Amino acid sequence: MTALLTITGLSKSFGGLKAVQNVSLSVPKGSLTALIGPNGAGKTTLFALMSGFLKPDSGSVHFDGADITGRAPHINAVNGMTRTFQIVQPFASQTVRENIAVGAHLHVKNRQAALVAAERIATQVGLFKQIDQPAGELTVAGRKRLELARALATQPRLLLLDEVLAGLNPQEIAEMIPVVRGIADSGITVLMIEHVMQAVMNLAGHVWVLAQGQLIAEGSPGDVTRNEKVVEAYLGHGTAARLRAAELVKVGT
Repeated sequence: MTALLTITGLSKSFGGLKAVQNVSLSVPKGSLTALIGPNGAGKTTLFALMSGFLKPDSGSVHFDGADITGRAPHINAVNGMTRTFQIVQPFASQTVRENIAVGAHLHVKNRQAALVAAERIATQVGLFKQIDQPAGELTVAGRKRLELARALATQPRLLLLDEVLAGLNPQEIAEMIPVVRGIADSGITVLMIEHVMQAVMNLAGHVWVLAQGQLIAEGSPGDVTRNEKVVEAYLGHGTAARLRAAELVKVGT
């Protein structure tokens, strides 16, 4: 498959902290993939490097064949790369419709046309019933959907989702999974940072695992969850060996 996004040898340090170290990966056009890893692994920093919110110390970012390393995020958005944020900050006093229309104005100059586009996108993410409600009155789940809708309104070709399921309860997660899948099925390439493994297992065709700023594994969701390096990164040194020993004891009894 043709790569829509390729990063090569990306590194970024903050003082003595090596947040991202020589990371390379390629996101195929039309795919739904995931970037996972324990807290503090460097995932959000990597998203910031991809999307232009941070400039790398070294390495390159290519989007649809063009070198966009360090290019401003608003230019990347115009060209089809949009990201969401973990901490959702809508315009609280404006309605859901008006919040979504802000994103639509990236390509749609006419106010009425932007509001019409907002209605369509609100329906897509399950916010139609709240469309004229002030954004500040939305639940956490509603705000997550609004963040997704605002990003979709920019007409992305690549959507970077930063923990869009964080803070949701199991039912809300189950209701959001089809929304994300529907976005990918519409032809938008999706790369998601996610801690909710239920979602990763259900959605992602390919997964990269980041730990201490370095890629330590990649493959299908099933493959990476069985990878000993991944188990160690999440659960601590020696855990993989203890799990193997426990499994052998179980088999032998």
